[in-house]
Formats: sequence, C-alpha cells, structure tokens
Amino acid sequence: MKLKHLLEKTDFTLLSGSLETEISTLEYDSRKVQKGSVFVCISGTEKDAHAFIPEALKKGASALVVEREEKVSADITVVRVDDSRRALACMSAAYFGYPARKLKTIAITGTKGKTTTAYMIREILEAAGIRTGLIGTIETIIGDERIPSENTTPESWLIHESFARMADAGLEAVVMEASSQALKLQRLYGIVFDIGVFTNLQPDHIGPNEHQDFAEYLYCKSLLFRQCRLGILNGDSRYLEEILAGHTCETETFGCGEACGWKASGEELFREDGALGVRFQIQGKQSFEVKVHVPGKFSVYNSLAAAAVCSHFGVGQTVIQKALRGVRVKGRIERIPEIRSYTLLIDYAHNAMSLESLLTTLRAYRPKRLICLFGCGGNRAKARRYEMGEVSSRLADLTVVTSDNPRNEEPEAIIDDILSGVRKAGGAYVSIPDRKEAIAYCMLHAQEGDLIVLAGKGHEDYQEIGGVRHPMDERKLVAEIIRENPGLLL
Repeated sequence: MKLKHLLEKTDFTLLSGSLETEISTLEYDSRKVQKGSVFVCISGTEKDAHAFIPEALKKGASALVVEREEKVSADITVVRVDDSRRALACMSAAYFGYPARKLKTIAITGTKGKTTTAYMIREILEAAGIRTGLIGTIETIIGDERIPSENTTPESWLIHESFARMADAGLEAVVMEASSQALKLQRLYGIVFDIGVFTNLQPDHIGPNEHQDFAEYLYCKSLLFRQCRLGILNGDSRYLEEILAGHTCETETFGCGEACGWKASGEELFREDGALGVRFQIQGKQSFEVKVHVPGKFSVYNSLAAAAVCSHFGVGQTVIQKALRGVRVKGRIERIPEIRSYTLLIDYAHNAMSLESLLTTLRAYRPKRLICLFGCGGNRAKARRYEMGEVSSRLADLTVVTSDNPRNEEPEAIIDDILSGVRKAGGAYVSIPDRKEAIAYCMLHAQEGDLIVLAGKGHEDYQEIGGVRHPMDERKLVAEIIRENPGLLL
C-alpha cells in the first residue's frame, strides 16, 4: 500500500520524501514498528511518541507522521499534520479498507448505562438473526471470540481493525460504547454512525488527564451527534438541549416524559427467587410490556433505548420482549443465581456517584438488610475514598470495607481513608482487608431477605498489588466459599 492512499482523507504537509513510499504496516506504538512501517507520532498525556522516532527508524520505519518538524535523514518520508490522533483515525480507516461502511454502526455515549444498553442491543439484534459485534468496557465481541478490554473505547486503529474483522466474519452490525475521552481524543473521528445513543449525564471524569471541567465533558459527549445519521436520546435529561447543540442528525427521544417518542409508564419493581427486576409498559411509537431481570429505574431507560434502536432494524416487539427478559451483563448488578435465601450481587460501582445510584436502587426493593462490601483503588484521588465511605455508611445497613486494587499503596492505609468517611455518616461497619475473607463474612452472616452487593470489581478478574495483576474473580471466590461451607446453600 502506498502512503498516499493512507492519507487520502487527511490534511497534511509533505516535509520530505515521497507519497509513493510503500508502506508495510501502520503503527502508533514504536515497539511494533517493523521494516516499511509508517509511524504516527501521538502526543499523549504521559508520553510523547515523537521521542521514540529514533527507535522507530532503527527498526526500519520508512515514513513518519508528525505534529512538528523533526531532524531525520532526507530519505525518510515525513508528513506533518495538525492533529496526529485525527490523522491516525483517518489513516486507520483507509488502512483497513473503510470497514465501518460495511456494517450498521451504533455508538452509545452517556455517563451511565452505556455497557448495559450495548449488551441489550446486541442481545436483541442477535435474537432477530442479525449478527452483531460489540466494543465496550468489558470486552470486544467478534462472533464467538471475546477479547478483554483495556479501555471503554479503544484507540482508532483498534476500532477499525475490529470493524474489519467483524465484516470479514460476516457480521452485519456493531454496537459500541463511545466514551467522552474517546470523542475528545479523536478515536472516533471520521466515522459516521448509523445511530448514536445518549443515555444520561452527570459530572464525572473531571480532573487531570481527563476533562478540565463539566462543560468540556458535556461538549465531548455532544460530538457524537455531529457524526451520526440518527440520534436516539434521553428526553428526560436536563442536558438534552446542550447535548444536541450543533447536532447534524435526525432525532428521537425516549424516557418517561409526555413528549418522549418512546415512553415508559407503569413501572413496577419485582423480586422473584432472589432475582431483582422491573416491568413496565412501552407507549408512543410502539406499545407493549417489557420485563427485565436487571433492577432499577435506569433499567427502564436502558431498555427503552435498546428497543428504540432495534426498531430501526425492523425487529418485532415479541423478539424485543424475549431478548430483554434474558439480558445479563457481567459485573453490572450481576446476581449469583446459586443463592436463594438472600440476594448476592456483583457490581462495578467504583466511585461515590455510581455507588449512591446503586444503593438507592437496591434500597427500593426493601431488603431485610442492605449490605455493601467495597474497597478503593490505590494511586487514585483520596477524596473518592472518603466519599464512597460516607455514601455506603449512609445508605447501607452494614458496610464491609475491604481491599480493591491497592496498586502501590498499602491496603490498610486505603481502608483507613475509607473508614474516615464511614464514621462520618455513623453507619454500622466492619473492616476485613482480605477480599475473600470479607465476602465470606457477608455470606456466613447473611439472613433471609438480605441483599448483599459486592461493589467495585464488577467484570474485573484480577487484583493489582504492587504493580502486578493477580488473578481474582469474585465469582470464583464465591464458588470457593460455597464449596468450603456447603451449608450456605441449604
């Protein structure tokens, strides 16, 4: 492939060399450069790839894409661009043959609900016989292959590679999570999505290396609706007008308000054999009942969004109803089904906002006791520890403080910070640093009708200690505890 073909959708200035240069691979990681590669130099928040140009040239790179002039041999082709991330996105699309054009593409943005909504959409489309890939926080799904994720939305090269593999595998559609960071960092640049979805918005991801303030966070979310053909948005959001500022797409809304095109009414919480869920009636563009085994009102919104999206694929209401009843998402209010006398859940809530939303949702089911187990990650803002401690102490009947990912901090020091918040709110608590022992304590002391939530780890299957990831899956820990204490299932 010639360099000029990779640059056909990119604005650039040729500083040296020739656009006829033959390219073997497109790389943005100097460690993967090989003879004939074009190396795109991205200026990151922690590292600047321009510093790795000598390494890339030593490995045989034949072309460079840079944001500033670099002193290199005259026989090296050098192209300057204003934004190397944007250039990488355009070049990646060209490199893989514009695979997004071969799929029906759906992108979901919002503070909460992206993951669950994505799985709901995929479940419905697959049930309708429409083979659908997924890219999200938990994993990338391509047919039967599941690839664990490192970011909610991966780098543009990986996105287009996944799209290409999906198209080659005969998939017809893809649903993906579009994080505010990905929109800010141009990872989705150049893709025109068939459908964009907005779930909700609350202040989040504001701080160093993320967003400077809420205004920037909101703006980045809004960018999705300048690069999709149809926007399906939460009509009840107080930020709807701002999200739609500058939009170029047609729009539909979902929610509980009278003006919403897809409207939910008659919500009813239910608890059956330890399972928590909600049933409601869809009105407006279509009319039918939905029953979802995922608790809380936010499940109503996620289900509405999924139903609205899938209606544009011609999926009938019977298929939607059946698929939504069967949706289960790993680490998102995930129930351990072996337990019957009480309810044991695993959830990813790992900050004060998500924990408060989770516990408020679960409290609405009126458990005999609401027990919350959690820890906090090391090498992160200490304020999160105090805030989560206060939230759990205020909303749960018992808080069990344990270890999460201590990273390079001492677990006991992190726990002490959490307990400062717990004591402030005055709720009952115990502190058990070992996570398995903490879970066992909850299970061995559970009473009929209790609701226990293991918060913070969710889909993660490791614990990071001293910079090393050790295998630790809460589902396996629960299974071990049950094997060691068979009376727990009686």
